[in-house]
Amino acid sequence: MKTRMKELRNELNLTQEELARQVGVRRETIIFLEKGKYNPSLRLAYRVARALKTRIEDVFIFDE
Repeated sequence: MKTRMKELRNELNLTQEELARQVGVRRETIIFLEKGKYNPSLRLAYRVARALKTRIEDVFIFDE
């Protein structure tokens, strides 16, 4: 899975800690998500997309 989380987060001037707080996870989870080392649940993907003011499919790119 590829992700645009870091790019979108930086556009909003959010730190990893701030994003983590908004979506209710630890900063380490955000780090793993940004590196594509963790596939989020649908609920977490939705929360991240909402916090980044975009759609899930604009944040996470799943390889088919």
